[in-house]
This record gives sequence, C-alpha cells and structure tokens, in this order.
Amino acid sequence: MSRKIAVVGGGAAGMTAAIQSARMGALVTIYERNDRVGKKLLSTGNGKCNFSNELMGADYYFGSGKMLIDSIYANFGLRDTKEFFTGLGMRIKNRNGYLYPASEQASTVLDVLRYELERLQITIHTNQQVKSIVRRQNALVIETTENKSEKYDAVILACGGKAAPKTGSDGAGFLLAKALGHRVIPTVPALAALKCKEDFYKRVAGVRCDAKLTLRIDGRSVRSERGELQWTDYGISGIPVFQLSRDAAYALSGKKGVTVEINLLPDYERDLDDTVSEADMDAGYEPFWTDRWRRQSEQTMEQFVTGIVNKKIGLLLLKLADIKETETASLVPAASRSKLERLFCSLTVIVGAVNPYEQAQVCAGGVDCTEVSRELESRLIPGVFFAGEILDIDGLCGGYNLQWAWSSGSVAGRAAAGRKVR
Repeated sequence: MSRKIAVVGGGAAGMTAAIQSARMGALVTIYERNDRVGKKLLSTGNGKCNFSNELMGADYYFGSGKMLIDSIYANFGLRDTKEFFTGLGMRIKNRNGYLYPASEQASTVLDVLRYELERLQITIHTNQQVKSIVRRQNALVIETTENKSEKYDAVILACGGKAAPKTGSDGAGFLLAKALGHRVIPTVPALAALKCKEDFYKRVAGVRCDAKLTLRIDGRSVRSERGELQWTDYGISGIPVFQLSRDAAYALSGKKGVTVEINLLPDYERDLDDTVSEADMDAGYEPFWTDRWRRQSEQTMEQFVTGIVNKKIGLLLLKLADIKETETASLVPAASRSKLERLFCSLTVIVGAVNPYEQAQVCAGGVDCTEVSRELESRLIPGVFFAGEILDIDGLCGGYNLQWAWSSGSVAGRAAAGRKVR
C-alpha cells in the first residue's frame, strides 16, 4: 500500500520534496497557504532565478545545519540538481559559475516543476494553512484553519522562514515546529541591505561602484567581501553587502557596534605610508597618490578627484575631508591630503539596522538542525521531516539557498517515502 505524505508549503523545497516522494510511489498532498505554489520562486535572482552554483560546499553556508551539508549534498548535490532540471526539460545557462535557466526566466523553473506535479497527479490544496500536526497512534494528523483534518504516514514541513512574508513565508512553520517540541534558533533577516547612520547618502544614492567591504563588530574585523556596492538613500546595498548582512543582523540584535569599512580603491591596498601595495609596486605602478599629487598639483580639487571613482563619490569624500572643491591641489595641507587618501581606502560607515524581512532574500535561524537526522527527520517526532529555509541553515548569495531547497527537499522527500540515505 502506498504511503500517504503531506507536504506543508509549496515553495521550492516543498515542490521538490513532493515530486521525489511521488516518484517513489507515495500518494502526496501539498498544503499551500497562497492561491498558487511557487510564488516566492518567481522573484528570485531579479526574476532570472539563479538556481545553483558550480562552487558548492559547506563553506558557503551558516547555521547549525552547516554540519549537514556534506551528507545531504552527497545524496543530492549539484550534479543531481542539473540532471533533475534537464530531465524536466529545462536548459541551463552557466554564467561564470552561476546557474540560470537558459530562458533567464524564473517562471521557467516554476513551470517545469508545476508540470511535473501535474504529471505525478500530486494533490495541491491552495489557500489552506495547516494549524496543527498531531501524532495519533501510527499516523500524523494534519488539521487546517478550515477545520479539515487528514491522516498521513509522514509530514514534510517546508513552510519557509520569515523572509518575503507577502509570499507566504511569515514564520508560521516555526510555530508548528515549536508545537512539536522543536527548538527554533532566533531568526534575523539575511541577504539584505544595510541602513546606516550618516546623513550623506542622498548625495550618492543610485551610484554603483567596485569596492571591498570589511564588516567590523565592536571594532573587530569579522568578514570581507568585494563586488559591486550600491549606494541607497539610506545606506548601502548590493551583493557584497548582502553577504555581510547576516553577521551584522545578529550583532545588532545583540546590541553590538557594527561598522563597515569601505575601500573604494580595492585594487590598491594601502600601506602604512599611504602608497599602493608591494604587489602593485612589483607590477610597475608608481605610488598612486604621490604621483597624482605631483602631476595634478595645479588643478582644483574637484578636477583632482575626477576620474578616480564616480564623481559624486569623489565630491562626497572631499566634503568629508573638509577640502573645498575649488581649492588648488598644491595648497591642500598634508594632514588634509592624508585624510582624503584614507577616506578613499577606508571610509567607515555606522550600521544602524538591517533591512526588514520584507526586503530580505532569506532569514537566518530556524529549526535547530541538531534535532534532525541525516534524512532530515525529526529526532523528536518520527515521521516528521523538514526541508528548506525552515531549518537553521542559510547560504551566501549566488544560488546557494535554492540549492539547499532542491537538495533538502529531495532527501526529505525520498526518506519520507521510505528510502534511506547513503
């Protein structure tokens, strides 16, 4: 007799879990609180859906679930994911290691998943929210907010976390997990922009530039990232900022001081004497600033900073260094010159907050992964499995969180249907 399996949540992890269970002969039902499945998936990767990455492994993840990555990906990893989607008819585009559907449309990923759900005759209950899961004898009983109940052999919780609550991820899954006795590690927004305290951001809002960012917590350097920095009217954004936001959010929740040091000349690592690095010297560069002060000594300071970085940023740094735009470069005092040079290589901003869950791509925290097995089954309630963002595991920007959804959904779905992992 086929096993009956309920999947709570019709997102990336939930749909994958349902498909894998059904392929093993299980009778699967998805409970989705939205009016359709996969709503959040449509907004990933700016609508292009960066669904995985050629560089994969535990080093790209955080949380108590980091310890599970190697075993989970050994059972369903990058190669399996590519085979899974090509098997569904989707061509894949590799852009510098970042994997997208060849159509560059997130809707393509959702469509091929939906078609497979239909082919496998998986039952989908939309506009239904599960309010309780109770173990009674040898069955798990699901009850919805519409007071409908049904018995199942296994239940897979794939309800997401708290990020993008308008798509259905509002933390309701954590309440179900807690009711089952599971510990939920406190959550914070991750892969989000940072709100900063300075008053100059409107001057440079909309500017994008290459930069190296170093996150400092209570003055201690924690993590550095390089990439395209995006200036907003309230602070900083862009992929390198997203990568730092998790640590910033937890530090802020702990009332710690958070700053970001911005190097606007990331190809020039400043030495103690304010020249370029030894590596750059070996490459044939003259000390950058010494040469510029010499060659452009008769220019105004507005002219002097033009061409180094985006002009709006250059003019901002002049203001922060208390140097007038009309001042002649040769007349700028040594102390002011030194201050300007330091600002280019180490502009420090104070972080006041991380953008809320509404503007976050994922949330960090979730169900404590020490309470689940390698099959992602609850160690407290046999027959209950977890997949996706509901677990305390989150990855860097670049396809890592969707890869976790495909992998965890596949492992949980197969295990729930009766297959043991390797």
